[in-house]
Amino acid sequence: MRARLPVFAALAALVLAAGCGRAGKDDLVTGKALFVQKCGSCHTLARANTKGVQGPNLDNAFAAARRDGMTDNTIEGVVYGQIGNVRRSSIMPRNLVTGADRNDVAAYVGRSAAVPGQDTGQLAQAGGNKNANKTAKASGGKLSLDADPTGALAFSAGKGTAPAGALQLIMKNPSNIQHDIAVEGNGIKKVGKVVGHGGTSTVTATLKPGTYTFLCTVPGHAAGGMKGTLTVK
Repeated sequence: MRARLPVFAALAALVLAAGCGRAGKDDLVTGKALFVQKCGSCHTLARANTKGVQGPNLDNAFAAARRDGMTDNTIEGVVYGQIGNVRRSSIMPRNLVTGADRNDVAAYVGRSAAVPGQDTGQLAQAGGNKNANKTAKASGGKLSLDADPTGALAFSAGKGTAPAGALQLIMKNPSNIQHDIAVEGNGIKKVGKVVGHGGTSTVTATLKPGTYTFLCTVPGHAAGGMKGTLTVK
């Protein structure tokens, strides 16, 4: 317990540095959706089903402090402050979310970090992959599966179909997060290059009839939902 007190004090100091600056009722549903879209590619948060590895695991980061008595509101204040006061060496953009969005994201993380269980009701549906049930069909030996432009960990479709033979999978990336496209299954594993905003990642493979997985191989992205099923007939 004693060894963790300095950490608790440091986190509390961040709350004081952040100030109040938050009025009105926070929207947790919006906060979760924005967290998944803007933050999930870098951070793990179990309740949001995000598994990013480039930034801190938020469940681990707040577990000890929560056991020592840190409240949801205090964690919210810490997160609110960190969004606007990013460390110089951090890859996290400053003010990734602002205004009411910043309040909502901080409130959701404050409620959820290091808290066992799953979200329920309307909150359980927030931030889900809205493209999961869409199907992309190959044409002329090409299958387009673009990255979600919002930054959510999703392709433009969660399913794909193609005839057997040579197939080029094409992913245009309109988001501000780096992605690639890959296909694997039935002894095949092909990976395209990682590209940033405005780039295009492609991969070509000769596929026999069967079921394959297309995915982004950037760490944490497929685990966070950026994958789908390709059916070849």
